[in-house]
Amino acid sequence: MKKLATGTGWYGNISYLCSRFMCFLKASYMNERIKRLREYIFDKHHHALRRTAEDAGLVGLAEEMKAAGMSYQMRAAIRLKRMLEAETPVILPEERIVVTRTIKDIPSFYTNEEWDEIARTHYLHEKGDLCNISPNYEAMLRKGLGAMLDEVRKRQKQGSTNVKDADLTVEQKEFLESEVICLHAIQDFILRYASKAEAEKQGSTNVNDATLAEVLKNISSQAPQTLREALQLLRVMHFCLWEAGHYHNTLGRFDQYIYIYYVRDIESGRLTREEAKELIEEFFLMCNKDSDLYPGMQQGDNGQSIVLAGRSADGKYLFNEVSKICLEASYELELIDPKINLRVDAETPEEVFTLGSRLTQLGLGFPQYSNDDVVIPGLIRLGYSPEDARNYVVAACWEFIVPGTAVDIPNIDAMPLAECVKNATRELKQLNTFNELLSRVKSEIQARVDALCAKEHDLYIVPAPMMSLMMDGCIERAKDASLGGKYNNFGFHGTGVATAVDSLAALKKHYFEEKTVTADEIVDAIEHDFKGHEALDEKLRKDTEKFGQDVDWVDEIATELLDIFQSTLEGKVNERGGIYRAGTGTAMYYIWHATELGATPDGRKSSEMIPANYSPSLFIREKGPLSVIKSFAKPHLEKVINGGPLTLEFDQGIFRNEEAVVKLGQLVRTFIVLGGHQLQLNTISLEKLLDAKKHPEKYRNLIVRVWGWSGYFVELDECYQDHVINRIRFRQ
Repeated sequence: MKKLATGTGWYGNISYLCSRFMCFLKASYMNERIKRLREYIFDKHHHALRRTAEDAGLVGLAEEMKAAGMSYQMRAAIRLKRMLEAETPVILPEERIVVTRTIKDIPSFYTNEEWDEIARTHYLHEKGDLCNISPNYEAMLRKGLGAMLDEVRKRQKQGSTNVKDADLTVEQKEFLESEVICLHAIQDFILRYASKAEAEKQGSTNVNDATLAEVLKNISSQAPQTLREALQLLRVMHFCLWEAGHYHNTLGRFDQYIYIYYVRDIESGRLTREEAKELIEEFFLMCNKDSDLYPGMQQGDNGQSIVLAGRSADGKYLFNEVSKICLEASYELELIDPKINLRVDAETPEEVFTLGSRLTQLGLGFPQYSNDDVVIPGLIRLGYSPEDARNYVVAACWEFIVPGTAVDIPNIDAMPLAECVKNATRELKQLNTFNELLSRVKSEIQARVDALCAKEHDLYIVPAPMMSLMMDGCIERAKDASLGGKYNNFGFHGTGVATAVDSLAALKKHYFEEKTVTADEIVDAIEHDFKGHEALDEKLRKDTEKFGQDVDWVDEIATELLDIFQSTLEGKVNERGGIYRAGTGTAMYYIWHATELGATPDGRKSSEMIPANYSPSLFIREKGPLSVIKSFAKPHLEKVINGGPLTLEFDQGIFRNEEAVVKLGQLVRTFIVLGGHQLQLNTISLEKLLDAKKHPEKYRNLIVRVWGWSGYFVELDECYQDHVINRIRFRQ
C-alpha cells in the first residue's frame, strides 16, 4: 500500500485530488446502505419514536430542583443527566454510527418566577443559552472521556493554582462537580447504547472492523483510535450539547481534526478510502436526523457548519483527503447539513474553486467561501492572537470565531445603516455639501451604536457545564464558560449596506451635484412612498449609478460608509472586557428592518425588500457578476470582519456544461484575489420556486440559501420564500 503523507498540507497534490474528484462526479454513486439510511431519515420514519418531556417524566423539573436548594450551576448538570437517562437508545436499521433524539422538548431548570426575575434584571441574548460558538472538538477527541474525567478529578484535588489561595471557592467546587456529573452521565448514556447494540448484535459488514457495541464501549472511557470511534464520539458530544440546551453548535475544522484518524485507518489497512467515505457520509446523515428539533428562525437555521481547508500556523494550505471526501459526501447526499465553508486565499489552486462550484451547480447553497488573506489580518487587528486568528472558523452563519477559546456573541445586534441614511436625509436643507451629509450619517450611526451598547449590560448566560467540558481553560480556572473565555467580543451586523450606499449615491448625484431635485421633493417623496413623485422615483431607480456596477465614485461611498460604521465602534469595550466588531451580514434583520424602513432615497418603495447580507440592491441593473464582485471587493473589508458574505444568485440554466462550472470557480477566485472577504452562491430555478409554492409536495428536497444557511424551500415561512424568489427574479 502506498503510504500517505502524515501532514495535512496537500498543496502539491491538489491537482491530483481534484482530477480524481472530477472523474468521480462523472460516475457518482451512493453506497446502497447509505442510500437506504438516507431515505429512512429523510422520510422521517424515526419521528415516530419521539416523546414529549411530559411523556419522559421531566415535567416539574425546575420546581423539584428549587425545592432541593440546587444552584443554577448544579441544575444545568442534573438536567442533562436526567435528559440522557430519559432518552431511549435507538439504533436505526443498518446504522453504524448511532444516537437518535427521542425527547422532543428540553424543560427549563428555572421556575417561571426565577426566569422572570432574571429577565427583569439582566440583558438576555436570544434564549439566554450559551450558543453560536465552536467547542474544541479536537482536544476532546485527543483526550477521550476517561482522561477528561481524570483532569477534573485532579483539579478538584489540587484546589486553587494560586498558592496564596489554596482553597477552591464554593462556586468553583460546584462547577467542577457539575463537570463530573456531566461526564458520568455521558458515559452511562454511551454504555446504555452499547448494551442495546450488544443485544441486537448490530455490527459491521467489514470483518476487520469492530462491532458497534465494541466501538461504544471503547469511547466511553478511552480516546478514540479509529475513524469510526472518532466520528461516534463526535456524534455523542455534539448531540449532548443540544440536549444540554446549547444551539447553533458549529463543527469547526472537521477535516483537520478528523484527518489523523483517517490516515491511521488507511495506513493500517483497517479501512479503504470508500469505507472511510461511507462513515463520513453516515456522520453527515446524523446531522440531519434531529435538526428539525434544533432552535432557529427556520428549519435549517441550526448552525451545523463545518470549515474545510485554510492555512495552518506555518502557512501550509490544508486541503487534504478528508476535505475532498467531505465535498464528495455533500454532493452525493444532497442534504442541508452540515453546511460547508471553504477557507481559501489568493494562492489557493484553481481546482479547489472548481470543486466548490460543483456543489453550487447542484444547488446546495454552499460552500461558502472565506478569504484567509482578509480574515486573518482583520482578526489580528481586532486583538486575536496570530495563532488563534489562523485557526478561525465560522459561527452558525458566517461570523468569524475561534474554536475553543472564544465566547464571543457575534450576532448580539444589528445596525440599520439604510435607516441611518434615511434619517440624515430629512435634514438635507441644513446640509450644504455631500461631506456634511456623510457627517450627519455618522452622527446617526454613532447615536444608534451608543444606544445598542448601552442596552447590552448585565448580560446573563445560562450556566453551561456541558459546553465548558470542551472550552479551553474552563477546568484549569474552575470557571464555567458562560462567564466568559479568552475572547468575549460582541458583533453587530450592518444591514441594508447597498440600499444605504445607493441612497447616498442618488443624493450626491441629483441633489448636491446636478441639483435636479430639491430637498423638499426628496423628503416628501420618501415620506409618502413616492406617491405623486413617480418621475422622481424613476430617476432615482434607473438614472443613478449603484453599488455593484463597478463605478468607482459609488464604490468609494461604500468604502466610506463601512469605515464610518467601524469607526463608531472603535474603542468601545463591553462589560466582559471584549470589543465590538462591525460586520456586513444581516441575518433575519433584512426582513425585520425592511418592514420598519419605509421608502428610501434610492427609489426603493416601502413594500420592497432590502438585500440580504452584503449584496446589491434587488432592482439594480447589473452589468454582470464580474462588475458586482469588483465593486464589493473594493471597501476595507478587513475592518468589518464580523462577517457577512456577498451573496450572488444564478439561474440553474447557466450550467450547461463543464466549462460553466470551471468559469464559476474562476469568478469566485477573482473575488478572493481582488480582496473580497466572504462569498456565498445560490443556484436556483425561478420556475421551480414558483411551482414549489403551489405544489410543495413535489419539491421536498428543493434547497435554497436563505441568509447564512441552507434550508428546504417548502419549509420556509412565506416571507423568506418570497425574498429568495425576488432575488433570482431581479437577477434575470
